[in-house]
Amino acid sequence: MNDRDRLLELLIERSLEIRPVTLSSGRKSDYYIDCKRVTLSPEGAYLTAKLMLERVHPQVSAIGGLTLGADPIVSSISVLSHLQGRGLAALIVRKEPKKHGTMSYVEGPALEKGAKVAVVEDVVTSGASLLRAIDRIAAVGYEPVQALTILDREEGGREVIEERGFSLQALYDRSDLGLDKKKAER
Repeated sequence: MNDRDRLLELLIERSLEIRPVTLSSGRKSDYYIDCKRVTLSPEGAYLTAKLMLERVHPQVSAIGGLTLGADPIVSSISVLSHLQGRGLAALIVRKEPKKHGTMSYVEGPALEKGAKVAVVEDVVTSGASLLRAIDRIAAVGYEPVQALTILDREEGGREVIEERGFSLQALYDRSDLGLDKKKAER
């Protein structure tokens, strides 16, 4: 089994729940996928990092994303990039500014102004979280150049992100989850 198939298998086995749920976007859905159940596991972190790092543009010097879904992804990509001799810095984007000290939205090593950043997210529904991370990374003087996600739910987020000038690169989309087959089996 190749790495992409194995990661998908892990996501379906450990992260996917077929049940009614309200998403962080406020939308209702008939399924939920909690990627942290996989991205916080050793194998899942490695596979996610490997597959995403393969897609990161050569000129990128950092990986960033909105806490909490992006945190394990950002960290694992940064570590794997070090092992491969690439050395991408990790940036964590806060939902609220730090209440003391720098009062910053973006945590991580100081980079040169204009440093190119790939922005990651675990799941894209509306695109709002990914765009919030992009905006906050740009506000501190870095240049977001890429948008990556594990799963595109195919609910309009890709289009919103593309309207902002980014091409969303997703490891998987809704159809990869086999939801129609699972519903038929129920």
